Amino acid sequence: MTIGVSILIAAVGAILRYAVADHIDNVDLRMVGLILMIAGAVGLIAGLIATIAHRRDVVVDRPVVRTYDEPRV
Repeated sequence: MTIGVSILIAAVGAILRYAVADHIDNVDLRMVGLILMIAGAVGLIAGLIATIAHRRDVVVDRPVVRTYDEPRV
């Protein structure tokens, strides 16, 4: 789950939790909103951790070795 999708899921959950006043039989929209907000937060944290872990690059400095046959620039 990417970071953008996680934010979208959390936003939809917040809308269901706090802004929707409709009632559907046998469905608690406030609870569905809370579940979506939690899932979005968990996905956001997992996405950030994956992004940070992926961006760790190992940089190796190697000395430039010239032979006497190469012309200097």
